[in-house]
Amino acid sequence: MLHRHPVLGILTVAYLAFVGWVTLTPQPYDGRTASVLERFLDFFARHDATDWITFDRVEAAANVVMFVPVGLFFVLLFGRRLWFVAIIAGALFSVGIEYFQLEFLPSRVADVRDVLTNTAGTILGVLLGLVLSWPKARRISRDRRAVSEAQRTRRLAS
Repeated sequence: MLHRHPVLGILTVAYLAFVGWVTLTPQPYDGRTASVLERFLDFFARHDATDWITFDRVEAAANVVMFVPVGLFFVLLFGRRLWFVAIIAGALFSVGIEYFQLEFLPSRVADVRDVLTNTAGTILGVLLGLVLSWPKARRISRDRRAVSEAQRTRRLAS
């Protein structure tokens, strides 16, 4: 799999390392980031139309968005036929992150909701990968049928 797609393999490993860095560092937010996030959330809390935008919802959305590329990379790496393996791999990656946070990072909070939102992002990424690769899959299928038909015609002619 990696030998057939070395660039995709490198990009996948690099992105997984980035996700690991984001999720497995002791402090999720520095002072500046927390300040910007607090101002952002305070602004939205002051308006009736946007008071539903809370820290928990922003964090959940960020988890989904962060794992969309995980699903996309995995389905492109494993292939369309193994789409379910891509989802399982993304879910297991998320479980591993949460377990590591629980056991080794007291400053982080391990939460099953993170596994659910991360897996949702993985599923969206897999779906995106399937949609984006669909034209190529159709073309390959059409070409295989044409070759098969040509071989059958050749056998009948001889």
